[in-house]
Amino acid sequence: MCEICRRNFIGGAAALGATGLFSPSLMAQTPPNSSAATRLPARGEFTITNAYIMTMERDFGDFTGGSVHVRDGEIVAVGHGLSGGETIDGTGMIVMPGLVETHWHMWNTIFRSFAGDKQEDGYFPTVARFGQQMTPDDIFQSTRLSAAEAINSGMTFVHSWCHNVRSTAHAEADIRALSQAGIRARHSCGWPQGLPDTQSADQAPIETLAKNWKSYANDGLLTLGVGLRGQFRAGPIKPEVYQPEFDNARKLGLPITVHVAAAAHRAVNQVELLYKSKLMGKDVQLIHALAVTPAELDMIEESGAAISMSPGSELRIGFGFPLISEMLAKRIPIGISIDTSALTGSSNLFGVLKLARDCENGRAENEFKMTARRALELGTIEGARSMGIEDQVGSLKPGKRADLIMISPNALNMAVVTDPAHLVLEATAPENVDTVVVDGRILKRGGKLVAVDTAEVISGARTALAGIRERAKWR
Repeated sequence: MCEICRRNFIGGAAALGATGLFSPSLMAQTPPNSSAATRLPARGEFTITNAYIMTMERDFGDFTGGSVHVRDGEIVAVGHGLSGGETIDGTGMIVMPGLVETHWHMWNTIFRSFAGDKQEDGYFPTVARFGQQMTPDDIFQSTRLSAAEAINSGMTFVHSWCHNVRSTAHAEADIRALSQAGIRARHSCGWPQGLPDTQSADQAPIETLAKNWKSYANDGLLTLGVGLRGQFRAGPIKPEVYQPEFDNARKLGLPITVHVAAAAHRAVNQVELLYKSKLMGKDVQLIHALAVTPAELDMIEESGAAISMSPGSELRIGFGFPLISEMLAKRIPIGISIDTSALTGSSNLFGVLKLARDCENGRAENEFKMTARRALELGTIEGARSMGIEDQVGSLKPGKRADLIMISPNALNMAVVTDPAHLVLEATAPENVDTVVVDGRILKRGGKLVAVDTAEVISGARTALAGIRERAKWR
């Protein structure tokens, strides 16, 4: 699309939201402190029967014509001939753990596909310019859109990497959106867009959240982390800027996440510097880590740090190819992520997992380098390990929390079931995700979201974007 056409299209879409062509009730934004927008379904007892069960537990394997019994948010049993509570007929369905997403700037999904084809319209200037105009309600609308899309496409855990915390109210808005959606999530509290890299981030928001986290945690579904700038952004950041942020995170006892070595040939030696500065450990997640040497892989392994990779955005922005096989060989915990819909458009994690597999096979020039099941493990049990929640979710096992999805192949894009793992990885789209369960609550059933008003989410996001565009004077 030419730039003039692109701007006219976007401007026209914004005008639709501002001229009453949508009903007033749909255009109304959720008040910043509203708690009545969503009442989550109750946890109950049910048994999914006669389904193909992919437990993602190597000791359990798969069950043909299997059952999963859930009670009060917990998986009671997995096997054959189970019963208890409501019976949900899984005939023809594939049941598996919900996907675990490990790094997503959900606050900027409202700018979906806004990263254009020229330097001035690229991802970084786009989010910096518009991010500085965002109110807490704009953050709420964007994260709520992300959370609804996540549930719709089969994600039951997301890592909301919120690096536009302009105030405590902005962070609270991100958390409120996650809470109302009913998804399991980590909120990693970051710095505001536009903050000079010569200035440490205000620690008041993260300290307020940490002090009062029990009131935010949504009955344990939400956890808190810290998103750090680290030692590099456009250039090196001085220790007097990043060290107080890191020290405060450690003092608060919170997990830390940081972007590092993002560009394969332009961000070299960053992991080594992070390691030598004692800024790595089991409580640290490294984002991207594309420009790593064999020696740096050893440093990551020794430190116990985890990795989150996002092949969709890394290829789209030209950073390079993820080194998944090299990291798996070192037993480094790896998760896969959406990163940002502003850059990639789609937030279908199945598609990103497929791309991760294809990248590995392409680099190796080997059709069989990574199996479909291994790729699905990256999106389930391995992703859970990378986030430190594998004792709760990531596989279907008695005693774990009931985060699971049911996939229906009754659509043209699937239609027949050959090898289930290949079919799920290579063909699943959001419309194939029939049912989504988070902590025993059914949030999607029969292909429809049951705890989210989709029309309200869409109209709220459109209205918020129109306001940001007006304040930023972007035409």
